[in-house]
Amino acid sequence: METHEYPNGSITVIWQPQKCIHSGVCVKLLPKVYNPKDRPWIKAENAAPEELKNQIDQCPSGALSYKFNTKQ
Repeated sequence: METHEYPNGSITVIWQPQKCIHSGVCVKLLPKVYNPKDRPWIKAENAAPEELKNQIDQCPSGALSYKFNTKQ
């Protein structure tokens, strides 16, 4: 399955377009991060990792997820 990753310090936003149902929850909660008209449409650097985590936890389709980045 196709995935796109958008890193932001300690967290990386993962988007799986095939799962997206376009509910708009992401855009409504964090418009400074999610703008479907922009490319890339996700700018993870525009929010704190905790803000991203809280919003992603509300994605109804599971198209958005996250992983914590570990230091090498």
